[in-house]
Amino acid sequence: MADTSWIKTRDDGPLRHLVLDAPPVNALRPARLMGLAKVVAEAETDTNVRAIIISSACKVLSAGLDLKVARDFNEDDQARIVDGLNVAFLCLFACPKPVIVATDGAAIAGGLFFVLTADHRIATPRASFGLAEVRVGVDFPVGPMEIARAMLAPNDLRRLMMRGQPIGADAALACGLVDEVVDPEVLMDVAVREAQAFAAIPPVAYAAVKQQIRGDTIARIKTQMGKARGAWFTAETRDAMTAMLGG
Repeated sequence: MADTSWIKTRDDGPLRHLVLDAPPVNALRPARLMGLAKVVAEAETDTNVRAIIISSACKVLSAGLDLKVARDFNEDDQARIVDGLNVAFLCLFACPKPVIVATDGAAIAGGLFFVLTADHRIATPRASFGLAEVRVGVDFPVGPMEIARAMLAPNDLRRLMMRGQPIGADAALACGLVDEVVDPEVLMDVAVREAQAFAAIPPVAYAAVKQQIRGDTIARIKTQMGKARGAWFTAETRDAMTAMLGG
C-alpha cells in the first residue's frame, strides 16, 4: 500500500514542490515511504517537471521512523519498513532530475536521507542533522547505508553513525552536508532560485552526469535489495526505542 496523502504536491512552472505534511514530525511508516516513491516516480516521468523541491509543513523535516508504532512491529512489519526505506530513498537518490531540499528544523535518522539523496541542500540556522539508528537499536538497511557511504566523508560517517548524536547547521555546512545556511524567512525563495538554476541545465546531460556519479552505488543497492535478510530488530531494539521515547 502506498500512502501519498502526507505529501502535498504543486507545480510552479517547471518546478514540482513536494511538501511533507504528516504532523507533528513527518514520521516514516511503510505506506508513507511507498507513497514517497510513487510521488517521486510521477515527477520523474512528467516531462513538464525539470526540478523537484522537498520541504516540510511541520517544524521538522522528518524525525525518521515512527518509534511509537515501530516498537510493536512483528517480523513482517520489520520487513515492510526495511523495504520502504530501501525503495523510497533509492527512488530519490536515483531520480535523474535535480532534487533540492529545504530544511528548517531537524532531519534525523531516516529523515536525514531526504537531505543525503538531494542534489542541493539548503538549511536554516535552526536545522539539525543526525543518524540516530544506533541509539534505537537498529542497523542500516542497504539502501540508506550505501547512500550515506556515498554522500558522507568517512570521518563524518563515523561521527554521525557511531554515536547517533545530531549536529547543527553550522557544523553541517562546514562538513559539506548542506550547501547553504540561510534565514528562515528566505528559505523557500532561495530553494526556488536554486531549483530554477538547476532546471535550466540541459536535462539529458544532467541525468547522464548524475548517473555517472551515482550509478555504482545505485547498482550495489539494487543487487543487495534482492537478497533476503532476517528480522531487522535485535533483542535490544524495543527497549532502546522505548527509552528514546522517554519511557
